[in-house]
Amino acid sequence: MTATASAPGSAWSPLRYPVFRAIFIAQIASNIGSMMHNVGAAWLMGDLNSSPTLVALVQTATMLPVFLVGLPAGALADIMDRRRLLIITQLCMTATTAALAIATFADAVTAPLLLLLTFVLGLGGAFTIPAWQAIQPELVRRSDLPQALALGNTTFNVGRAIGPAIGGLIVAGAGAGWVFAVNAVSFLGVVGVLFGWRRTPAFASNQPPEKLVGALRAGLRYGSNSIALRHVLVRSASFIVPASALVTLLPVVARGPLGLGSGGYGVLLGCFGIGAAASAIVRPRIVARVHVDRLMMLATAVVATGLVVVGVVNNSLVVGSTLLVVGAGWTLALTATGVAAQAALPAWVRARGMGLWNLAVTGGVAIGSAMWGVIAGWRVDVAHEIAAAMLLLLFVLTRGYKLSSPDRLDMELAAVDAPNVSLLPRQTDGPVLVTVRYRVPADGLDQFSAEMRRVERQRRRTGARQWGLFHDLSDVEIVLETYIVESWAEHLRQHDRTTNTDVTVLGDARRYSIGEPEVSHLVSCYAGEVTRSRLRLRRHGSSRSSQPSSVSSSAVEELTEAPGDRPGPL
Repeated sequence: MTATASAPGSAWSPLRYPVFRAIFIAQIASNIGSMMHNVGAAWLMGDLNSSPTLVALVQTATMLPVFLVGLPAGALADIMDRRRLLIITQLCMTATTAALAIATFADAVTAPLLLLLTFVLGLGGAFTIPAWQAIQPELVRRSDLPQALALGNTTFNVGRAIGPAIGGLIVAGAGAGWVFAVNAVSFLGVVGVLFGWRRTPAFASNQPPEKLVGALRAGLRYGSNSIALRHVLVRSASFIVPASALVTLLPVVARGPLGLGSGGYGVLLGCFGIGAAASAIVRPRIVARVHVDRLMMLATAVVATGLVVVGVVNNSLVVGSTLLVVGAGWTLALTATGVAAQAALPAWVRARGMGLWNLAVTGGVAIGSAMWGVIAGWRVDVAHEIAAAMLLLLFVLTRGYKLSSPDRLDMELAAVDAPNVSLLPRQTDGPVLVTVRYRVPADGLDQFSAEMRRVERQRRRTGARQWGLFHDLSDVEIVLETYIVESWAEHLRQHDRTTNTDVTVLGDARRYSIGEPEVSHLVSCYAGEVTRSRLRLRRHGSSRSSQPSSVSSSAVEELTEAPGDRPGPL
């Protein structure tokens, strides 16, 4: 990863990185094709069945897969080569879109078939998105990452600005089949760039690769125990569910109250996309002057106002002008939540965490699209007004969930030694019980217990499935921390997953204890035969190894760790 000197945070600085620039250009072409496709699919559904509910379900079929497979997609992107995964998904999307084009040319498309193929295409996108988001830190320096994410969104918004207008013209002049054919070809440019990329992973573990089910559990554990990520997910979902009414119902507004054809609908989407793309250019100046939580408030107000205007004003010029502003507000809000999600995630779980974010955002669009489509079947203007009121209400209810909280975290992985044990069990042996014995003076016990609540979240985020803190009744100064990890390999991964913030949290708790804690590792009696592959003996600061041997599974093996120079997972 090389680049010429650039001002960190400038609007175009990420484009100085060759690989990022190539992917950026390929994504623009692909997203133009995808936005053309969306116009063709929505308009084709209108020709097949004029029900507002079915038209809205096209958007649901596109977004629902992320809600269904968002986390498994993130887990796959964390445990397999992301470049290879992206190539596979792009080729699958090419094949699906080509099939839809052929069916359209043959006049064999029905409403159910259109929804089915749109859903399959959405599945390809669902497996693509977390991997795309997770590779961004591998392409640019950390200082350029927020703007790289903004430019990544810009590729989508440039596509939304240009694609709908082109798609609408093609649909009007040649039919939806040609739009689908162009989209199928557009995926091949991305495949070409990925084939030429020689990837260097940002995170490499010495441990065996995680299995999919275990990776899913680890991702869920992290999400449920990360307060910073939880804030982002709540704010993202509370914004996107009501805001989704704007884009979902736009074809209904264009076809109905505004009386526009497919070309006019494409122009309206283009206005939204132009505003969204322009926001990425001015974003560095805005975030330099406006706090992210205040920016979220302003963006929410803009989108709520836009919902009312689009719903009740039957003037194409006014609606188009409003969409220019609303597109900027929409994108600034989602970029803010996306940047905050990245800041809350270390490298080892980045794709899974972004999968959860996509689950909140795209799943919110899927749920919202279906809901607003049903309400619009009654009255379109009322659906917009209800969405605007809901958006403002949810913002007020979730204002305590700060997007700025991840800024205080250092998610860089720390250099923490692996456990220094006498008997090394097999990777699959477990569960493993880890106990940490602290000596805490009585006058510091309350503060220590409070700090250990933060340690609990850290243990659970990195792999512990049970955690406890116990006071010794025979010695008032002894406090015992215990936690259980499902296997020895998973406990070793805990060490690999430790961040600089985790080290700080552990250090804050240990300030109230005396001396070094005493640590023990115990393997379950029912774990099966434990293989002693090495026996480490410490004598006068040196170690030596014995020949491999085995011990009976009926004995509990107590594995003690020598204290390290800095606090880390034990």
